[in-house]
Amino acid sequence: MGTRLDAHVAEVLGTLDAPFISNIRDLRRWFHRHPELSYKEAETAAHIIAELETLRIPYKYGGVGHAVIGFVDGLNASQSAIALRADMDALPGHETTGADYASDNPGAMHACGHCAHMAMLIGAAHLLVQDPPPGPVRLVFQPGEERGGGSKVAIADGALEGVAAIFGAHVTHEWETGKIMVRDGYVTAQSDAFTIKVRGKGGHGARPHEAIDAIVISGFLITALQTLVSRETNPLHPSVVTIGKIEAGSAGNVIAEEAELYGSIRTSRDESRKRIHHGLKRMIGAAAELHNAAIDIEIRQGYPPVVNEPRSVSMARQAAVDIVGADHVVEAEHPSMGSEDFSFYLNERPGCFVRFGARHPDWEPIPLHSPAFDIDENALGVGARFLDRVARVAHQRISEFSHEV
Repeated sequence: MGTRLDAHVAEVLGTLDAPFISNIRDLRRWFHRHPELSYKEAETAAHIIAELETLRIPYKYGGVGHAVIGFVDGLNASQSAIALRADMDALPGHETTGADYASDNPGAMHACGHCAHMAMLIGAAHLLVQDPPPGPVRLVFQPGEERGGGSKVAIADGALEGVAAIFGAHVTHEWETGKIMVRDGYVTAQSDAFTIKVRGKGGHGARPHEAIDAIVISGFLITALQTLVSRETNPLHPSVVTIGKIEAGSAGNVIAEEAELYGSIRTSRDESRKRIHHGLKRMIGAAAELHNAAIDIEIRQGYPPVVNEPRSVSMARQAAVDIVGADHVVEAEHPSMGSEDFSFYLNERPGCFVRFGARHPDWEPIPLHSPAFDIDENALGVGARFLDRVARVAHQRISEFSHEV
């Protein structure tokens, strides 16, 4: 299987010349070596701008923390634009890939592959300049996808002005290089975060009857909250409740008076989300009564679900087939329970979010956000070709969006 896929990837990349492939690889490695956290993408933005200037692509940039937006006119600049998006920010963490292009910035790394997304979009820009598309293409390099919904900043910066539809993508080890996942409807989950504050009564570890143990109450809650998914949510609608962080206690012989639990909720349907939110509050109230404690919860709304729009899906699927062939266009059976701020674009315009396989056939899968995450760089050419092609396909069918622009 690996040999066959390698041959397929070679065929897909065969239309790209060696200098082009070398350039996008070097770009990706530069971005990977110089990761910057959300809203601090200063060097990253400057490097993108230098590439746009080399290509003589006009751009707009409001400074650090804002989007870099490039403008490719195309053959008919009066048409509505098709937008293509890449994210610029890295994650906090210490890289363990051992690659010679590993992060030079302690405490930050491109563990989510955004370095690849930027290189792919710059590669697509090269292709669009060499062979102008039918109409305008908007190149959107956004800040802060990982922390704070940078797509909303990009929208405020004008990323969607005059845009008929937007397309984006993400690398993944879920599929091998040379495959493109295109899915209709839900692609990622709704994300919410919550904090539970437990206040009991502190005391000596030898005299528990005089205290109200916040840690014991926390343990009860951690177990009880799992039933919100296992017993109160439709099993056909994927949902997750996770407690990822606990802060409590000061010493082994002291009963903790206070505890804080930090968690997340991922849901694929709004009815499940509402049910879990209600259940959390109900269980918090019951636990407080049961243990004679004061317990408060704060629920914070995260990213909405990414829901691909059918016409855009059709265009993305057509572009994917044109690039990798029908046998290598896949559809995930279920949406990812991860979240993506591409959803905010889709709240404003039609669009489609796809995934690029980026795992070499000889590799074991490594999850996104792992300090060991890396990509098969052959995926860069696949992504650049797809982004170029989907912009052209969308322009060929832009009349399908004309009444909405």
